[in-house]
Amino acid sequence: MSEQKGKATAEQKGKATAEQKGKATAKGKATAKGKAIVAMGKRKRAIARAAIKKGQGTVRINKVPLEIWEPSLAREKMMEPLSIAGERTQKVDIDVNVKGGGYMGQADAARTAMARGLSEYFGEELLGLYAQRDRSLIVSDTRRREPKHPLGRGARKKRQKSYR
Repeated sequence: MSEQKGKATAEQKGKATAEQKGKATAKGKATAKGKAIVAMGKRKRAIARAAIKKGQGTVRINKVPLEIWEPSLAREKMMEPLSIAGERTQKVDIDVNVKGGGYMGQADAARTAMARGLSEYFGEELLGLYAQRDRSLIVSDTRRREPKHPLGRGARKKRQKSYR
């Protein structure tokens, strides 16, 4: 009898785990549709995180609408992935948080984050369009500031020598 109890409990455990797995995957699929996609972009010292979710097409950078973002050159740069995506952007809301760096570095970082997020949200077709237009839309720029060296006033600048 003890053997039968052992077998029965093992079978019950097997069934329970299979049922639990089925429930977990069903829950995962249901919640995955409602979640926002988060993508990141970098440029120099600027780091941007873009959250893309279903919505009416609003784009905010640090809680400021993109339409009134200044300077205008940075705004145009950030609008590039949206113009390439076209009508698709009317179906999603994009919230970008950018910190660090200057305004153009922030614009480049936000641009990369938005392009990565949109390509992840809409699929490989958009990724191909971005790569064809400009590779920096997808790939973050790896160039960073060179650190100061001990014998000079900066990374490359050295003290002048006088031979008199």
